[in-house]
Amino acid sequence: MTTEFSGNAQSMSLVGFTAVATITLLLCVMTGPDRDDLDEFYTGYGSLSPLRNGLAIAGDYISAATVLGTGGVIALFGYDGTVLALSTALSLMLLMFLLAEPLRNAGRFTMGDALTRRMPGRGVRIAACAVTLAALLPLMVVQLAGTGQLMAFVLGFSGESLQTGCIIGVGALMISYAAIGGMKGTALIQILKIVMLLGSGVVVAVLILHRFDWDPGALFNAAAANSGAGSAFLSSGLQFAGGPSPDLDMITAQLTVVLGGGVLPHVTMRMYTASSARQVRRSMSWAVSGVALFVLVITVIGFGATALVGRAVIAQVDPQGNTAYLLGSRAAFGPDVSTAETFLFTTVTTAVFLTLLASVAGMILACANSLAHDVFAARVREMSPRREMTVARVSALAVGAPAILLATLVQHRSLQPLVTLSFCLGASAIAPALVYSLFWRRYTRTGLLSTLIGGSLAVLLLMPGTNLVSGSPVSAFPDADFNWFPFTTTGLLSIPLGFACGWLGTMASGHRKSEEQRHQYEAVEGWILAGAVRRDP
Repeated sequence: MTTEFSGNAQSMSLVGFTAVATITLLLCVMTGPDRDDLDEFYTGYGSLSPLRNGLAIAGDYISAATVLGTGGVIALFGYDGTVLALSTALSLMLLMFLLAEPLRNAGRFTMGDALTRRMPGRGVRIAACAVTLAALLPLMVVQLAGTGQLMAFVLGFSGESLQTGCIIGVGALMISYAAIGGMKGTALIQILKIVMLLGSGVVVAVLILHRFDWDPGALFNAAAANSGAGSAFLSSGLQFAGGPSPDLDMITAQLTVVLGGGVLPHVTMRMYTASSARQVRRSMSWAVSGVALFVLVITVIGFGATALVGRAVIAQVDPQGNTAYLLGSRAAFGPDVSTAETFLFTTVTTAVFLTLLASVAGMILACANSLAHDVFAARVREMSPRREMTVARVSALAVGAPAILLATLVQHRSLQPLVTLSFCLGASAIAPALVYSLFWRRYTRTGLLSTLIGGSLAVLLLMPGTNLVSGSPVSAFPDADFNWFPFTTTGLLSIPLGFACGWLGTMASGHRKSEEQRHQYEAVEGWILAGAVRRDP
């Protein structure tokens, strides 16, 4: 099976990319806030219906790193990739059942609002902003770098200058989305993205199943036979086989995804766009349904890529397997591709391109909102709405420009460590802080700062020693070996440390502080857990 795309498919993909970029920018301009109203810019007045808000949440949650990265893991490692895909769905379900309503009740615009509901203070807001930036900047870099790689792969060019130009151009477009459209504009792009991604993916998955006479067992057996790994492809542990403790490494990796994926700030900010607790429940139901459908789709396409193209070919094109989703989609049509099938493949590539655009736009918006609202507006008393919105728009540029620069510098390296870094920060710092803040009555400001700072430092200190950074041919630095923590994530140590830091910080505050905090929590407990009152921080 060839991995090259026809000239017709390349031309149509280029037209599709250009059309999507133009239409989405126009939509942002049309739907962006037309008044100096913070609620409109940050939450869109909570005017989205549960269906549309749920699709926007699913769109924010399913990033390009998920589509390309998870698809690659499924194609290269079979069973392990499927478990990873299921872990992403489980993470959103955990957010739905445990944190969604309390977050919506406690927060207003940002994660800093939710954390300062019971522990006001500029230090808490600054720490929340710092963790937001640390968790989302690596994901932005990965997806911006993926833009150049995607366009080079689909359109058939290999020049580094052209890839760099694509990254800069698309990055500027993403900054414009966030600065012009605000929450409502980016939500519209997320909705368009998830509809295109799921719609085209379902059609491709149906075509792949048709190739195997609608027998999933035949598909899985063909993938195992064409994987070069035999029955191990359908068993756990293939992805982690080179490590000293494959089973422990796999469990830790899945736990990191489950705890970290759903609490990343660009996902949790969508909780504040729901107008009521009932609305957030219904929104999350639609979001979980969309992500569950996506898990089924990407599993079929990933196994189909291995069955039809071959694991060796996929790894040769990209050692991380990031092109497996596109290769599987192309292979679903067979050797002779009709005009209609070429158009469908163009829809798939355009949906992936739109996924890149929308994902980074949402992350830039989350970071810009946090900078403007938690750092600058908290510093200046009585900052006017007009000025705060201006600061938020400038912050979008301040966040996006370094991300573009970093993406151009690291575009030819393995970027999996950056994806893992974001999830580890979510699981080790953000998740403990949110759980303790929303549910533990004695939790103190010292405990909160200890959680955010201690969990983040643990991840940042451990990550350079993992086998994703060095020590293997597919690591970020394949020629070096400073692999002193031989696991793929830091979760084994950093997650317990994040929770322990919060507990120790609270205990170190003393009994009197804990009792004071308990009384403060009891005063807002009804608002946080039951939504009895919705007040501004």
